[in-house]
Amino acid sequence: MANQNQLKTQVNTRNIALTILQSIFQDQAYTHVAIDHYFKMHKGLSKQDRAFITRLVEGTVEHCITLDYIINQFSKTKTPKMKKIILYILRLAVYQIKYMDKVPISAICNEAVKLTKKRKFHPLSGFVNGVLRTIGRKLDEVVYPKEVHDPIQYLSIMYSFPEWLIRLWLKHYPYDTVKEMCENSNKTVDTTIRCNTTRTTAYALKKELEAENITVEQGYLLDDALHIKDYDHLRAVQAFKEGKFSVQDESSMLVGHLASPKNGQRIMDVCAAPGGKSTHVAELMGNTGQVLARDIYPKKLELLEENVKRLHLKNVEIQAYNALEIDKDMVGQADIVLVDAPCSGLGIIRKKPDIRYNIHEEGIKELVCLQKDILKVVQQYVKPEGILMYSTCTVNPEENQNNVTWFTRNYPFDLVPIQDELPEPLEEDERGMIQLLPGFHHTDGFFIAKLKKRAVDLYE
Repeated sequence: MANQNQLKTQVNTRNIALTILQSIFQDQAYTHVAIDHYFKMHKGLSKQDRAFITRLVEGTVEHCITLDYIINQFSKTKTPKMKKIILYILRLAVYQIKYMDKVPISAICNEAVKLTKKRKFHPLSGFVNGVLRTIGRKLDEVVYPKEVHDPIQYLSIMYSFPEWLIRLWLKHYPYDTVKEMCENSNKTVDTTIRCNTTRTTAYALKKELEAENITVEQGYLLDDALHIKDYDHLRAVQAFKEGKFSVQDESSMLVGHLASPKNGQRIMDVCAAPGGKSTHVAELMGNTGQVLARDIYPKKLELLEENVKRLHLKNVEIQAYNALEIDKDMVGQADIVLVDAPCSGLGIIRKKPDIRYNIHEEGIKELVCLQKDILKVVQQYVKPEGILMYSTCTVNPEENQNNVTWFTRNYPFDLVPIQDELPEPLEEDERGMIQLLPGFHHTDGFFIAKLKKRAVDLYE
């Protein structure tokens, strides 16, 4: 009976994974959003089931190019010509065959055939069975590109990155660095959290989480950062419900620390949702002053409001506002303006693996223009001798260093050296900016520049 129940659970979990994959590949839903949405709608899933589904979905998306390459070695019908649902079933199964060696290949094939029939594709069940059993027997015979002969195709197939993206990175970084970025972007990482210092201390929070049998490690760079794993889901963690911490990468937390907000200051976050940086500076000011947290998307603002309430912050004012439109009443009023600009997200692929398939070169060019347009407007809010923090979660210099160079040439701002404020072993570049690469310092890929407005008459 136990084996039958276990098999039933496996069938259900694979079918759930397939449903989530459909929303990711067909509707271009973000992987983490699609998974979280399904779990919210189906709260009866066990911790083990959620963990299996999450790994299966994230792994399949993460290794999609590699999986298709393997499938095409053994299937007469190539992946672009397959029915979508059959392709997704094959991807799920090949991921298990290649990366989950504790699952018997025969069971993987059988479950894939059952899924094919369950989705009303009975005539193709033999095709699915034949392709998967052949791959199971001959996986070690797959011929991969040779790094020495075609390094771009090698990185693309071995690490599942589009070739155009590899070429883009190679324009700006050495080959070995790009290879390590690809490798790090495919690694599973623990959840990084930021202690809400208005409600507890990192030491006390660590002890509280450990009492719930959650594995906790101290942050690598910052004292108020912790890394956690072995928990079911955040909404079930008592300390989370009580607003004692937020999820935020240490790279993103650096923005608040480098901004050095003082109690009572007025801060604007012009692209605020879901609120990591807004709530962080609000905490750093000890619930004093004012943080104007603005964004254009209503659903994201709802999430921001939810986070502010959960964290018991009284100094955050949430506003629906388009960063491209000038608010004349705020000109010259902000001590600090945070500009976490919309970007390509190429630094957070390890957490959002679908990004590598959904972003394109033309889209990046449009983003560069959008970032400049936002800066043109929001720089007006900074007081003379005030601070503008520009950040992105990408590793693309066109969106980062190049934008800052353009900005300082056209507006009365100067880069502020940040080396003395950076935790070891981080180093600013020759101009005073910092570019973190994914995984190199246990962080996401992230860019930060701190700029100070010159003491000029705003109305000259």
